[in-house]
Amino acid sequence: MRLLRIHIISADTCGGLLDGLDIMLRSQMDEQTTFEPLCLIGANGTGKSQLLQVLAEMFQSAFHAVVSQEERIEGNPGLQFEVEYRIRPHGSPSSVHVRITRRAQTKRRPVVVIEKLADGSWVNCDLTAPETKELLPSKVVGYSSGDNETLSLPFLLSRSGYAEEVRESAIDRAVKSTVFQTIQDTRLMLIDYGTHLEVLVANLLLGSDEQRSALLKYAHLDDLHSFRCSIQLAHGAAPRAPARAGKTSKRKGIQLTDELEEYLTNLQKCATCHQYDDKTETYTFDFRVDQETKTAFRFFWKTAFDLYSAFHKLAMLNDLVIPKHARERFSKETKARRFASRLPEPQDEDKVFRFERVNFHSRGNTAIVDYVSLSDGEHQLAQLLGTFSMISFSNVVFLLDEPESHFNPVWRMKFLDRLRALPTSEGNRCDNREALQQDCLITTHSPYLPADLPREKVFIFSRAPLTRKVEVRSPDLETYGATFDTILRSCFGIQPQPAD
Repeated sequence: MRLLRIHIISADTCGGLLDGLDIMLRSQMDEQTTFEPLCLIGANGTGKSQLLQVLAEMFQSAFHAVVSQEERIEGNPGLQFEVEYRIRPHGSPSSVHVRITRRAQTKRRPVVVIEKLADGSWVNCDLTAPETKELLPSKVVGYSSGDNETLSLPFLLSRSGYAEEVRESAIDRAVKSTVFQTIQDTRLMLIDYGTHLEVLVANLLLGSDEQRSALLKYAHLDDLHSFRCSIQLAHGAAPRAPARAGKTSKRKGIQLTDELEEYLTNLQKCATCHQYDDKTETYTFDFRVDQETKTAFRFFWKTAFDLYSAFHKLAMLNDLVIPKHARERFSKETKARRFASRLPEPQDEDKVFRFERVNFHSRGNTAIVDYVSLSDGEHQLAQLLGTFSMISFSNVVFLLDEPESHFNPVWRMKFLDRLRALPTSEGNRCDNREALQQDCLITTHSPYLPADLPREKVFIFSRAPLTRKVEVRSPDLETYGATFDTILRSCFGIQPQPAD
């Protein structure tokens, strides 16, 4: 998949900061043979993070229109836009030029239109046709290194919609004894500090030796030693099973779907030992990781991404222990486009699902290292490498907001090379044909990423002096291999002073 053009006609984001922005990202014929993300660089407040957020909302609108069983909530119903990209549908030998439009024609709310280019003309696609689903990204992955409400908002909405549907479906089954229907995964996927252990543990259990080494070697760790995970279904913060469920419900607290019940059973079968507290419906699973443990996990989950998805679906239930008034406030303020709003994070002791006591073998000695003793940069690098290692299938869009913020200068300089050489299930990313059918946008404030990319992949963001609107331009010099001083001068107008 290759993004070609983003046109924001009207967005409520930041008081219309991005309204009218029209960016040609690459030519239609751009063929990528290596991992070459698009780099968005500029000063604070120039709209880089907002662009990533609006792009996520564009695809969320399309997902909601075409696969509403996967994206249950439309985060920004007033958004008007055009986005163009090339995508190779599953099983097709060639790519298709797609345009998604959402433009107000009358006073009615704008609707999503999806078209594909055929013989030089745009052809409307039936939103209900199965083949139209293949014209959409398989995943939109957002990454934020901190509590960035700007980028996180559409992903948090997606997550809350999933949790609520699980709750309602499980209760409905308990009350009416209805046949359970599988709850579809969300296509929006947020990777932040709250999901770092889901990513890391899944990779270290089911990744190859090469993948595990790539994730841990920069932290001087050898392998996963042990970990604990807890699932707590009935406690003061959790919603109780409704009285009408009667004797048909096997749970006193949060109701689980058949899928999540199966995950719980499988974790119990993989555990070295486990405990159960009937009063709080708390399952505590302890894992002493060895080859037998990994074999057990592989019996139930085929890939690291499958296992990550299971962990993440359980973790999304944490939204259900957020007080109802907070969830209602979040929904109301989201509709009012108040971007400082976000779902509060439950305390660890109130979470439905959480990891505890994650330990590693130290490289070169017998010491056991606790995950919390690692630096923020080591956490960040392992999480990013793990995400790209396990998501190696086609038609994924990565939206990374300052992914190298906690790195030292050497790690920043080598970041893209490490991603390019990263082992996946199909070889390194530059040899994996499926991984090359992905796209990636990265925001940054530093010169390290632009120095590793050609100028056509770099976009400089600034604010117009009079209108304060966002402006985007290409560098006026070749960025690949340029000195950091040169890039700082071109992108930020900084004239480095000679040393005394």
